[in-house]
Amino acid sequence: MGRWGSRTQPNGDIVTAPNACGVLYVHSAPRALCPHLEWAVGSVLGRAVNFEWTGQALIKNSQRTEYYWEAERGTGAKLASALRGWEHLRYEVTEDAGLGTDGSRWMHTPDLGIFFGQTDTVGNLVIPEDRIRYAMETAGADAIELHRELRIALGQSWDDELDAFRHAGKDSAVVWLHNVG
Repeated sequence: MGRWGSRTQPNGDIVTAPNACGVLYVHSAPRALCPHLEWAVGSVLGRAVNFEWTGQALIKNSQRTEYYWEAERGTGAKLASALRGWEHLRYEVTEDAGLGTDGSRWMHTPDLGIFFGQTDTVGNLVIPEDRIRYAMETAGADAIELHRELRIALGQSWDDELDAFRHAGKDSAVVWLHNVG
């Protein structure tokens, strides 16, 4: 497999796999960390990147940004790994589902660390059957415990912590829906 998902067939034809795309949301980063984050993302993408940083109202001297990326499948995981462990950094990485592939979502907070979840074609988290069975087995007949286990499987603690940061950008281009259904 080549750098961008291309492969040379025995007959010489080049077959190219479709690229993945997604979004990096940096919800809060200290100003001093911003150029280092651009360098880390650029290293993963194989090209220089320059983010449009704006102030994050919830934390003094903190910045936020959104960056739309396109690269080979698996780049979302590489981005999440490159940013993991940076102190005082809150971020999300998404990789959209593609033909024959699940999407992915990573959420990170300084206190909780990183969460990974599979997503469907419209971005909903998908809980694998084995994880649901584990939650049911652990909870038994206790509905409150089942609720707790499903919240863990959905990454609810990460969503709860990041939600305020998602809304803190006045000029954010993203409209978040919640409590739908």
